[in-house]
Amino acid sequence: MATAVAIKKRSRVPGVMITQTVEQLPPGKSTPDFTRKPIAVTVQEGKKTFFKAMVSGEPAPTVTWGRNKGEIDDPEKYKTRYDERAREHILEIININPDQADTYKCFATNEYGKAVCTTTLNVIAGDVVVTRKKQLPPQKEGEIDPKLWELLISAPKKDYEKICLEFGVTDFRWMLKRLNQMKKERADEQAKQLENVKQIEVKPNGKAEFGFDMQLWDPNSAVNLYKDGVMVPYADDENSKHSLRKKGTNYIFSIKDPQPEDAGFYQVDVEEANVLTTDFRVEFVDKIKDAKAVESEDAVFQCVLSTPLNRITWSREDSSLEHGDKYEITVSEDKLTHTLRVKDCEIADKGAYYAIAGIASSRASLMVEGGTFFFFLITFLLFIYLFPVIIKAGENAEWKLPFSGQAPMTIQWYKNDDELLPALNVKIETSDSESQLRLIKCQRKDSGEVKIKIKNEFGTTEAISKLIVLDKPTPPQGPVDIMESAVTSVEFKWKPPKDNGGCPIANYIIERQQVGRNKWTSLGEIPGNSPSFKDSDVDPGRRYCYRIRAKTAEGISDYLQTEDIPAGYPGPPAVPKVVSAFKDCINLAWSPPCDTGGTKIVGYNLEKNKKGTNYWSLVNQKGPITVKDVFEGAAYEFRVSAVNLSGAGDPSIPCDTVIARDPMKPPGKVTDLKLTSSNYTTFSLAWTKPKEVQGVEDEAQGYYVEIRPIESLEWTRCNTTPITLTSYTVLGLKAMATYWVRVIATNYGGDGEPQSFDNYIIAMPPPVKPKFKDRNMKTFVVVKSGNTVRLNINFEASPMPEIFWLKDGIPVPKHVTITNSDKGSQLLIPTSERTDTGIYTITVKNMVGQESFNVEIRVTDDPKPPGPVELEQNIPGTVTLSWTPSPDEKRDDRLHYMVSKRDSFKRTWRTVADNLFNNKFTVVNILPGRQYHFRVFAKNDMGLSPHSESPIKHRIFDSPPSFIVPLKRRTAPQGYECYMSCAIKGDPAPRVTWYWNNISLNTNTNYHITNVCGVCSLLILRVGPKDNGEYKVAIQNKLGTAESSMMLNVRGIHKV
Repeated sequence: MATAVAIKKRSRVPGVMITQTVEQLPPGKSTPDFTRKPIAVTVQEGKKTFFKAMVSGEPAPTVTWGRNKGEIDDPEKYKTRYDERAREHILEIININPDQADTYKCFATNEYGKAVCTTTLNVIAGDVVVTRKKQLPPQKEGEIDPKLWELLISAPKKDYEKICLEFGVTDFRWMLKRLNQMKKERADEQAKQLENVKQIEVKPNGKAEFGFDMQLWDPNSAVNLYKDGVMVPYADDENSKHSLRKKGTNYIFSIKDPQPEDAGFYQVDVEEANVLTTDFRVEFVDKIKDAKAVESEDAVFQCVLSTPLNRITWSREDSSLEHGDKYEITVSEDKLTHTLRVKDCEIADKGAYYAIAGIASSRASLMVEGGTFFFFLITFLLFIYLFPVIIKAGENAEWKLPFSGQAPMTIQWYKNDDELLPALNVKIETSDSESQLRLIKCQRKDSGEVKIKIKNEFGTTEAISKLIVLDKPTPPQGPVDIMESAVTSVEFKWKPPKDNGGCPIANYIIERQQVGRNKWTSLGEIPGNSPSFKDSDVDPGRRYCYRIRAKTAEGISDYLQTEDIPAGYPGPPAVPKVVSAFKDCINLAWSPPCDTGGTKIVGYNLEKNKKGTNYWSLVNQKGPITVKDVFEGAAYEFRVSAVNLSGAGDPSIPCDTVIARDPMKPPGKVTDLKLTSSNYTTFSLAWTKPKEVQGVEDEAQGYYVEIRPIESLEWTRCNTTPITLTSYTVLGLKAMATYWVRVIATNYGGDGEPQSFDNYIIAMPPPVKPKFKDRNMKTFVVVKSGNTVRLNINFEASPMPEIFWLKDGIPVPKHVTITNSDKGSQLLIPTSERTDTGIYTITVKNMVGQESFNVEIRVTDDPKPPGPVELEQNIPGTVTLSWTPSPDEKRDDRLHYMVSKRDSFKRTWRTVADNLFNNKFTVVNILPGRQYHFRVFAKNDMGLSPHSESPIKHRIFDSPPSFIVPLKRRTAPQGYECYMSCAIKGDPAPRVTWYWNNISLNTNTNYHITNVCGVCSLLILRVGPKDNGEYKVAIQNKLGTAESSMMLNVRGIHKV
């Protein structure tokens, strides 16, 4: 199992502590470190500031930030980022308030350790408090002590709670309201005006100053300065300890050479009125901390003050410390950060050290450990640095370095900042006291800087050497420039080799070959400081080729071979010019060459090339001429070369393409120019070809379209080459911009006169009345509160219409975003609220007409359930439900209720009522003896609310038996059936017995007796004389009995 370690290391940057978490670092890896740590800053409240740090380490460390008295995870106050260009890690603190004054920490972490450094943020409080003394009336019993208001007016907001608790005030909201009212009253009563207040600031000249603008109503008023309640005398002389400078309405108080004893509470009074109070007390924002150093190293103590001071007192036990050889005392530019450096620590330097600022002090201890040194043989390092290793290509290079120091040590070799690892051509051998590097068979490209870096827990050192590998130079560089080509001499130059092989160029070796022969002749060597050569032994008219080699002490380079160089040939003439062109001949002329090659020009060679081919044919050999060997309509190029006694020189640059054709007259104006279509970015044109007038205006072979914005004076061609069609679409216009347009006919004879419109053209479509495109646009939209509302309305209109949105007849609120284009409009509510409910109207209007569309947007939410359900039964067989309204009923006029029922028989829920807009409902068909459950839901456009459930409705229906419908007297014909019945009730269900003349009929099979749901019936299938008599029904349960009787008369059937 691996054991966690924590090896403390010191950085080269003071104030940075490094902790290594592994026992030994792998090759090429390192712990994090700071190459530049963040500096302490002091900033005004409400501003923003930055802490910046640069880190190093392999692998690249992860940088995080923290603070002593809180978190920095609030993205509205703190932002962190990395500037790749500057390689800086940045902590940005936004809208600073006094609570953010603290010691901040920066952590750099990778898998091998962690580095940490601290810095401080000092916040200068906002505007000082301006007060005026006021005589308060005598305090009455039960009233707030007036001293409370005096303290609150002059105290910072963070102390309000503490002051109120001291005076027994707990209603803070009332206190703040009353305090704001009193401040306003006092401001109205002040006889002086105070503006442009500046905080106490230590200037570069060593003075502490604070100032303000004040206009006195009475110029004779006395202005007094107090420190901690004691009047401080001041003078107008700037050399005084305290001075006042007045320029118009500006007052500046200054304290010369501020000392710790000058810290305190300053106030400015005019007569009896206090107009300015400001604090100049000194506190330690970050106290000095215990330090630990190794003997002969430096120890650093650092503190940060709340108020700028030029200096503080540093002491050790009972003696003060002064800046000198032993102690270095420094102060930051903002005079807030004070540093004491104890140089070359010894055992005797350990003990307590003090930083004293006014009445505040800070103490820390210094621990000095015995000397464990890490050193190298310095003379050997200098030897390696001063004398590089110089070898020839193919040889081996070797370095051997003895060292001593405390183990463990990491030894790394580098070449050109790339670490060297053991390989076939790299051998590294290391022992406890020596390291050796051997590079096998070095080549010229291996030259460079060689470095060894040795590290242990106490530090790092390195030695630098150079490896120079000598080799033959590379070939000289071209191109070769011909400086002279005469009848008797040739001169040319070149560029030196790109790499001289580590030695200076001694000579250049020149060889020559006459073109057409195989033999190369040596012309000797020339000095290496001038890469040029003049050959004076040439024959006129000959061509020569040269080889050039560079020569150094290490060898001779490969050669650079030139192109063929003629001797005495003329230069190229000027570009031929076309004098005239016809369908059967072309006339040319040209100027003679500037370089005649040292002899007389005896003639010219004129060549032609038919466009599209690479073949040049000779036209003549005797000078300017009319070229007749041409085809009508073909395009040709011509070039010419001069001829002297040595022969023909190089040809000239070809002339511009010329076409064999007869001259033409420019065409006339186009006719019937018209605009066929247009939109915001294009418009289309059409015209008729101009008429041809023999000898005056020839046929048009193409057309140019030109436009000119109305604010410009220059015409712009829309097509760079002529078009053959008599129509054209102009692209890339600006919407609603105004343009002049014209069309020019052209042919080989030139451009004709332009034809333009009588009026300008506007880049817009033809006028179209606004019309909405979507026929199925929604007129009602329901949105859940908090969601986004987005309405897209597409329309077509020309020109671009004006678009208006209204909500319930008035302009939409500011939080509603409207985005318009030429084809549609969008209404966006990022986070909807119930107040956004309403009817929204869009009106699209242009010069042709207007169109409107209404859409109702309802912003609602899932309804809240109604209150408890109460049951009431006033009528048998019915139950009346009532409930408390849902809280959303007042805010949603579409909210209604739904009632569901479940009984103990069916045990399923079913809806018995919906769309109820009141809070009461009567359920019918309630059967006795069953248990019922009821649920009431609130319902709106979003859906159902959770239900409110009724208490279980289970009634006791126990009742004595009774007749709802008694038996009735009957007369029945003889031989027919007779049916008699009655209706009964009772709970529990009563027992029924039928009687005839007091004889029970229940067991008599001649009678059919039934009892269905309380309806009792008796059926006599065939009535006979014996059935006459009294019939009676007796019902009985545990609560009682009841009877009902009737008489049955049987009458005979009369025959017809």
